[in-house]
Amino acid sequence: MRTRRGAWYSPPDACSEDAAAAAVKRPRDVAGDQAGCCRRRQRLSSGGACDAFDALPDDLLICILSKLSASASSPSDLISASLTCRRFNSLAVHSLVLSKASSKCLAVGATNWCDSAHRFLKLCADSGNMEAYYILGMIRFYCLRNRGSGASLMAKAAINCHAPALYSLAVIQFNGSGGSKNDKDLRAGVALCARAAFLGHVDALRELGHCLQDGYGVRQNVAEGRRFLVQANARELAAVLSSAAFPTRSLLAWNHPHHDADARRAAAAAAACPLLSDFGCNVPAPEVHPANRFLSEWFAARGCAGSGTGSAGDDGGLRLCSHAGCGRAETRRHEFRRCSVCGVVNYCSRACQALDWKLRHKSECAPQERWINDGDGDGDGENDGVGAADDDVMAVS
Repeated sequence: MRTRRGAWYSPPDACSEDAAAAAVKRPRDVAGDQAGCCRRRQRLSSGGACDAFDALPDDLLICILSKLSASASSPSDLISASLTCRRFNSLAVHSLVLSKASSKCLAVGATNWCDSAHRFLKLCADSGNMEAYYILGMIRFYCLRNRGSGASLMAKAAINCHAPALYSLAVIQFNGSGGSKNDKDLRAGVALCARAAFLGHVDALRELGHCLQDGYGVRQNVAEGRRFLVQANARELAAVLSSAAFPTRSLLAWNHPHHDADARRAAAAAAACPLLSDFGCNVPAPEVHPANRFLSEWFAARGCAGSGTGSAGDDGGLRLCSHAGCGRAETRRHEFRRCSVCGVVNYCSRACQALDWKLRHKSECAPQERWINDGDGDGDGENDGVGAADDDVMAVS
């Protein structure tokens, strides 16, 4: 075995002389050296470590941003991520990221409404986001008064089995919104409502139950209507019980002489915002959809408090639905139906009337004599005189 002292290794002096001769013979590539330095600077961060972020593939970053947009609690979550760097800014508007955006990520505020917000919702809708179709459709139909475009966007979402869009189109058919009173199509409204109820939409279940009980647009079937109402309350209660934000013990509270002090305090806390279901449980009011919240903020900023007696937009005779969580406005005078007892409030649907009755109107409703002759008619015969049509009033639940 030969070592480094053997004949296979050249002397140190000879090796250094050969290297020096090669350096003299080889011309120096100045441009190549500068390019190599630039590459080394790019690979090294300020701390001297290798920057592995630039090596991540775009597919992985798009997947991460898609998860972020799907779980975002507000539009600022996605916007903050897009402002991190230029690469995130370009990938945040990718069609796959925008198509996964949740309704909370698309919850633009009415006070901050501008062309940029409109373009953002339009870009999400063009990417195939069903929530963007629905929210933008509601805004265009009720706020911007672009009835055809708004209804078309909601129809695109309804075709893809979007339950809130199906229910909103059902309300439009029930009221003949965007047209005259003769444009009402009760059978189409019941069909759309039944489809939304099949998908588990609570308001659609409640609306369909009242339609069956009253024989409104469908053959009367009290027992079947009652079944749908109970199912709506069961789904509402199950959604609250599955939420970790509300303790079950405070919701399932009843009056008992031997209740302990903790249970009484829990019952008092739950009674602060009660929605008494058919099961005798105090549950909070359902969370308002971002589209309905936008409508409420839009008309409130224009001088309508949402009580049903104010004006919607520039038309003084148009009123809002009296349910605070709805936000829908009339598209013509006397489009919504009034309470049959007091005549002070009006609603776009029986579902809104049932919710508002449990939350607020039950303690405020008081009979008023000859309320229907309060001079609120416009001479078109829709709601004038004592002999008004039955569909112009709503019976108390």
